[in-house]
Amino acid sequence: MDTLLKDVMYAGRGLRKNLGFATVATLTIALGIGACTAIFSVVNAVLLRPLPYSNAQRLVIVWGELRARNVQDWPFAPPDLRDLRLQSTNTFKDFAGVTPAGRTPISETTGEPEQIRVAGATPNIFRLLGARIIAGRDFIEDDALPQPQPPPGQAPPGQQPLPRLPQIAIISHGLWIRRYGGDPAIVGRSVDLGGGRAQIVGVLGPEFELLFPPRVNMERVPDMWTAARINYETANRNNVVFRVVARLKPGVTIDQANAQAERVASDLRDHFAIKKTSGLYFHVVPMYEDLVSGVRPAILSLMGAVAFVLLIACANVANLLVVRASARSRELAVRAAIGANRAQLVRQMLAESLVIAALGTFFGLGFARAGIQWLIALGPKDLPRLDAVRMDPIVLTFAALAGLVTAVLCGVVPALRASRADVMEVLRDAGGRSSGLRGGRRLRQGVVIAEVALSFILLIGAGLMLRSIIELSRIHPGYDANNVLTFFVQPQSRQAGERQAFMQQVRQRVSAIPGVLGVTAALPLPLDGQLINGRYGTEAAASDPAAFRQANYHAVLPGYFETMRTRLIAGRTFTDADNNRDPNAPKQIIIDDMLAAKAFPNESPVGKRLLIRIVTPEAEWADIIGVVAHQRHASLADPGPEAIFITDSVFGHGATGRWAVRTSGDPNLITTAVRAAVADVDKRVALAEVQPMSAFVDKAMAPVRFTATLIGMFAVVAMLLAAVGLYGVLSTIVRMRTAEIGLRMVFGAESGSILGLVVGEGLKLSVGGMAVGLAGALAITRVMASMLIGIQPTDPVTFGGIIVLFAVIALAASWVPAFRASRLDPMAALREE
Repeated sequence: MDTLLKDVMYAGRGLRKNLGFATVATLTIALGIGACTAIFSVVNAVLLRPLPYSNAQRLVIVWGELRARNVQDWPFAPPDLRDLRLQSTNTFKDFAGVTPAGRTPISETTGEPEQIRVAGATPNIFRLLGARIIAGRDFIEDDALPQPQPPPGQAPPGQQPLPRLPQIAIISHGLWIRRYGGDPAIVGRSVDLGGGRAQIVGVLGPEFELLFPPRVNMERVPDMWTAARINYETANRNNVVFRVVARLKPGVTIDQANAQAERVASDLRDHFAIKKTSGLYFHVVPMYEDLVSGVRPAILSLMGAVAFVLLIACANVANLLVVRASARSRELAVRAAIGANRAQLVRQMLAESLVIAALGTFFGLGFARAGIQWLIALGPKDLPRLDAVRMDPIVLTFAALAGLVTAVLCGVVPALRASRADVMEVLRDAGGRSSGLRGGRRLRQGVVIAEVALSFILLIGAGLMLRSIIELSRIHPGYDANNVLTFFVQPQSRQAGERQAFMQQVRQRVSAIPGVLGVTAALPLPLDGQLINGRYGTEAAASDPAAFRQANYHAVLPGYFETMRTRLIAGRTFTDADNNRDPNAPKQIIIDDMLAAKAFPNESPVGKRLLIRIVTPEAEWADIIGVVAHQRHASLADPGPEAIFITDSVFGHGATGRWAVRTSGDPNLITTAVRAAVADVDKRVALAEVQPMSAFVDKAMAPVRFTATLIGMFAVVAMLLAAVGLYGVLSTIVRMRTAEIGLRMVFGAESGSILGLVVGEGLKLSVGGMAVGLAGALAITRVMASMLIGIQPTDPVTFGGIIVLFAVIALAASWVPAFRASRLDPMAALREE
């Protein structure tokens, strides 16, 4: 130990004497380790850290699938969930259902009105997940008793409905602090919730969050949870409302759980025609696997990219150490001559690389800390557990191990090579420089080829991601998101007439604001994360249920297509008269051109009918009044399914709570006026999620932009490091061949030929590296296929462009040492040698 300490101290003194070398080597390592540690912190938080639930490894998500209609991630109807629970007691310990959170107005006699996110759930949800209740109590089964219903065949008098039970609610820690100041007396209090009453019985701990895959847009931290009051005996099996999480019994495997779930689905297909014709299947996925499956390729690609950067940094520092060892060859030879054995020489050289790696790791942690903050700010908001990314003991351990591996990678080969030098040959050399520099030429060239190959692969990856962004930006989604302000607000009243009046007055008041070009509302708006899916069919479906297909449904106010600038292809759009039709009159719908091409190929759909199933237990006929261009709703990259548009009144006036206001300029400038206009209509309601629609587009592009930005940054760093490495090797070659160059010039060689000699050497190394990198890129970029948009992993434009770019970089890196060589004084060069 004392010997090692002495070697480290000696290495430190040696590095102090050569601060330029030490600074360059340390910062190079710090850059690589800092980037690796920052990205590993994301890997640790998202991919490695267990879910924040009790016995999380036993938690699974159960999905429905309509195979006949090509629909994934289908929710559960309450009776289907009940059947699955009752028939699977030998496999599953418990099931819980959660409904997507919706915006609901909340108010009390004191305090400002607010739109909060409210999710419904079966009363066992928090016990199943092991959530902590810090005030009040958890849900009990009685909290989910169904609302009273009139006796069969009877209906309550028109103005005297049966009394409704209050919703039983548990609120989030955030709402408790934000709205109620952490007052424990809130437990037991009743509040007005969406025109009804809700009794708060508990408060969740601050750590609880619901972690479903981002693709289904489940709110991670709803403001309020209510026990779902559902009558499982009378609920319609066509009404799907629940996302289902379950806990497996000890010893049960995923395969066994899937087999049991499929037995239940098969039984449902046998007993219910709609389940058979739609092709209903169930499948079970571990909750953790489902959460990270969509982001794992991108995160691992980023980890691979920074690993390449670290390897290139190590290669650069190893090359510097080889040159430094060459310069110290006489010193090392003297040490060997006076008795130092090979192990002592290797240990001394390794001590130097260890000091450099330790300093690089120390400064790298500083880079990593800053990088983590930047990643949290830049990362997509729906990246699971992004807010849990931090510098914890696991991340620090990784950084230490990375530093140790770096020390070995940088120091072993230079140390072994230096210790093998011929002592007598070195001592006979005048200064030890020429023989030292000649040693290791192939090693240095091989390292540069590796650097070029790794950086070439990174540049190809960055180029593919950049091309994906370009392709994504070229896609026309079927609407214009520019200069549109969006917000959420719904009427507070439950009375149909009052709700209708609220919607009309908000449209009128907001339309009167200067600069407003159009006002509408929809459920949902494009890219807002919500989807309503249902079946439809042509005349054939009336006699053959298997002919039904699946489409997205959108409830809209009149003026929607004009405000969104969605092209009308045939027929007409909705008017106020359509929105105020008798509820018992035949429904009127507008379809998109994708549905028209599938249902009515080579003919005009306007005037024809479709069977649609929205609010009625079974499908009903609707008249097609228009055809519009297809809108991309769930994603800019994926066209998504066909769409059917209905009026706001079909779901009940005021259902379309997501408003869109088109302006002649910056939509943010009218925010205050819009708030005032809505308050003039009803002071009890508050606007929520006020933002430009361009924010939806930014969110949709964020994952691709995030990955492309990081890979691009790492590729640029890698490219610069490779260029520096190439420059260093060529400079060393020029020093080695100084006498040869001088001799060539004495015998008449022109400066141009000397220039070409050195540049040719650089291009030869670069071509070798690019050849290796090209083979590696063709293999490695295939794993990026799921991340690319509109291009293939072997995109010829990207590969061709990167080859040209790299050739230019190699030429630039070769030019300076080549130019210096061409300007040598031949006689001075010969005298020096």
